[in-house]
Amino acid sequence: MKKNKDRIQQKEALVDSLRLPKDICMGAMKVTLTGSHEAWIENYRGILEYTQTQILLQGKTCQVSFEGTRLSIDYYTTEDMKISGNISCVRYG
Repeated sequence: MKKNKDRIQQKEALVDSLRLPKDICMGAMKVTLTGSHEAWIENYRGILEYTQTQILLQGKTCQVSFEGTRLSIDYYTTEDMKISGNISCVRYG
C-alpha cells in the first residue's frame, strides 16, 4: 500500500513539475458545477447508484456522490456526463 502511495505521489510531482493537467495525466475526475442545478463530470469510470435523490459515480481513485432532489442524468458517454436537478451536496470519498 505504501509503495503504491509513493508511486502516486511521484507521478503527481512529475505532472506538477511539467505543468500538465492532472485530470488527463492522473485520470482524476473533473467536476464542474453550474450553480446548484447542473454538474458536468469528466473521466468517471461508472455509475454505482442512480436515484432521484442520489447519483454515485466511481472514478479511478475515488467516488463522488451528488445528493439533492429531482436528480437526473441528462446524457452520458464513456468520457463525460451531465447531471441536472436540485444539487444540494457533493461528497468525495
